[in-house]
Amino acid sequence: MPQTPDYIRISDEIIADLRSGKVKPGDKLPSIADMSDRFEVSSSTIQMVYVRLEALRVIRRHQGKGIFVTDPKTWMREP
Repeated sequence: MPQTPDYIRISDEIIADLRSGKVKPGDKLPSIADMSDRFEVSSSTIQMVYVRLEALRVIRRHQGKGIFVTDPKTWMREP
């Protein structure tokens, strides 16, 4: 069975943290460097995680301020 790519696994884990209430709407996510340390992956993998989460409308980037969690009501539904 093929292994799930790291960026999918990590983004799913972040979504699970949001659903469980560990992370709340409006919270700022850690930097790409901090996330790559936490998950022991490259920064380009975390970049892909954030691109996927942004496409699902789970996060919003604010230039110079950071990456923030959006309200779950605005999220795209899982395909």
